[in-house]
Amino acid sequence: MTLPTMNRNATQFPELNTLLVELAERTRMILGGNFVGAYLQGSFAVGDADMASDCDFLIPVRGRITPEQEAALRSLHREFPERPEHWAKHLEGSYPDKDELRTLTGLGKEWLYIDHGWSEMQWSTHCNTEVVRWSLRECGGTIIGPEPRTLVDEVSADVLRAKMREEVRDLIPHLNHWTSLSIAWSQRYAVTTLCRILQTFESGRITSKRAALLWGRESLDLEWAPLIQRALDGRAAFWNEPARPEDIEKTTAFAEYAKRRVLG
Repeated sequence: MTLPTMNRNATQFPELNTLLVELAERTRMILGGNFVGAYLQGSFAVGDADMASDCDFLIPVRGRITPEQEAALRSLHREFPERPEHWAKHLEGSYPDKDELRTLTGLGKEWLYIDHGWSEMQWSTHCNTEVVRWSLRECGGTIIGPEPRTLVDEVSADVLRAKMREEVRDLIPHLNHWTSLSIAWSQRYAVTTLCRILQTFESGRITSKRAALLWGRESLDLEWAPLIQRALDGRAAFWNEPARPEDIEKTTAFAEYAKRRVLG
């Protein structure tokens, strides 16, 4: 039997391409006949990925992962962050049940997940969202496997807008639960996410962080342009730098502005 062709040039980064091929080959060996494919979503799907990006992946499986398979996957992902390659420390993704992935009725199901930079996997709903499904179906990059559109049913613009209504309400409380706007990374993340929420709500589509910031700078009320520009300029800065006090106050106001636009 002829094996499917592996995409060895899925990204613009040769080191990452080598790592993704290794990830796909090793997980296919672990999962055997339960392996469906390996895909890119997130910034490497919707665009504008750079050296500061995470590499978001999905590796769908047929049925539930067995205890033996789970142990082997945990061992694999425990190894990656210890390696010297840059991208080995920046993988993030899930192993969804392909039937749960297909429709929105699968929302709320936990999938085996590795967080960015972590060595221990967890069962999580992190990737089990409307946005991830849209990104995979409409823009997903295939490392190996069937066309992404055959794996996920269409996610409508109305579904995305409903999700944005939920996200704009929850963003700042959620951020304050695990971090603080006083940290520059968190403050810039809030501005970026608010721009993505607003753009998705208006367009019914998902774009990259950079594209959303550029859209926000040019399309939203001019008073927000300096705040958005600083989020663009500060992308590569260290995550734990203190935020400018005036940016904390302005970001809080920007969140209220976004809520008014989205919720009415």
